[in-house]
Amino acid sequence: MDGHQTISAAAPAAASPGAAKRRRARRGIGMTAEQNGAAFLFLSPWILGVVCLTLGPILASLYLSFTTYDLFNAPVWAGLENYRRLLFEDPRYVQAVKVTFTYVFLSVPLKLAFALAVAVMLNRGIAGLGLYRGIYYLPSLLGGSVAVAIMWRQIFSYDGLINQILLWFGIDGPSWISNPDYALYTLVSLAVWQFGSPMIIFLAGLKQIPQDLYDAAAVDGAGPVTKFVRITLPLLTPIILFNFIMQMIGAFQAFTPSFIISNGTGGPADSTLFYTLYLYEQGFTNFQMGYASAMAWVLVGIIATATAIAFMSARYWVHYGDER
Repeated sequence: MDGHQTISAAAPAAASPGAAKRRRARRGIGMTAEQNGAAFLFLSPWILGVVCLTLGPILASLYLSFTTYDLFNAPVWAGLENYRRLLFEDPRYVQAVKVTFTYVFLSVPLKLAFALAVAVMLNRGIAGLGLYRGIYYLPSLLGGSVAVAIMWRQIFSYDGLINQILLWFGIDGPSWISNPDYALYTLVSLAVWQFGSPMIIFLAGLKQIPQDLYDAAAVDGAGPVTKFVRITLPLLTPIILFNFIMQMIGAFQAFTPSFIISNGTGGPADSTLFYTLYLYEQGFTNFQMGYASAMAWVLVGIIATATAIAFMSARYWVHYGDER
């Protein structure tokens, strides 16, 4: 009888309108029309930006990639002609793909290795850490700016800083940016120089590694190299994966260095003809916007495939803290 009374007394309280309303409010359910309208009003700039400035152009470029379009006349449906042409009939496109892949394969590992080395050095608690961190991060803040590319072009020109230094040792250096054997490597060195962003992320990851692990390894007789290989690298693999993917995507999309240093021509013998530079040339110089749109979607596929491969390979070399 007492239990029945307890249940009967609790049921009205649990089913009271006030309690149900509070629970719905906590779950975001039961908002009034005025509240919904206010929410959509504040979200409307973002929604309009996504639809008009992102989603709309993306869908338009997908349609244009199947057309012949020159910006002045209405697009004419061409089916897969643009894709067939760029894959089988355009030797400059093949050269752009080759140059871009070479740039990615060289610049990304070198940048990550350099960033990790500097992060490990800064993690040792040297005096003035904040100053050094800011100095090393500064080139990344300048990023793909035109001023940095112009500076790099002057440094590697025939009478630039590099050749002036070489003259001290009696070496007459070439014009690095005008020589097809060296031009691409000047852009790789520029990418490696801008290592600040991954360095900061590596440094944050190093701060999260427990010191107890290094102390235990030291008791077992492990040296600096063993500690780095057996402790630091495995615990940093998730951050290495993140940095690798972000830097790889950025390298595939690189444009400003090649455009400025080569004066928009792709360098001597197309040695610095980046994929994005050739896309820009086809779309805004030759006004073949349909062809350029097809190139853009092929680049999306390349980046998506490379990213998927990186994620699939992660199971073999990325170690997380919750693994046994």
